[in-house]
Amino acid sequence: MRELCLLTAKPILFLANVSEEQTAAEHPDLRRLRAYAERQGGALVPVCAALEQELAQLDAASRQEFLDELGWAGAGADRVVEAGYRLLDRQTYFTAGPEEARAWTIRRGATAPQAAAAIHTDFARGFICAEVIAYDDYIACGGEAPARAAGKCRSEGRDYEVREADVIHFRFNV
Repeated sequence: MRELCLLTAKPILFLANVSEEQTAAEHPDLRRLRAYAERQGGALVPVCAALEQELAQLDAASRQEFLDELGWAGAGADRVVEAGYRLLDRQTYFTAGPEEARAWTIRRGATAPQAAAAIHTDFARGFICAEVIAYDDYIACGGEAPARAAGKCRSEGRDYEVREADVIHFRFNV
């Protein structure tokens, strides 16, 4: 059955368009719906379209303050994407160069060669090593070169399990 990749075999992500009064996680309707979603092997993301519209018009600082008051980790679209990734057991890593930065989606728990294959199968076949910088270090240092200079870049081998948001430069030879 796994080879068929049936959509009906995938976990279900439930989205609930709720009123402002129902945004609290302890609201009885949301508790019941969340319990139902979990029994189905899925997840629930409550979204209030009216609040999302207000959020869209705020600057970043005000938006974060508003989200904190609601007790939400992020805006509706962000929470939907995060829940989808969790349900499908996926994560993201990055590659960055002087001309472009890209995000790549891989299975959670993928090794460095498996992550390299997401870019091109030749990267996996000729894998030598993965030069890895944690995302937070990459941002704090201001890019790859400063992170390397600060000693934040490490060389990882075939058994390295890629972590969420790693910034990776693959060394390979085909």
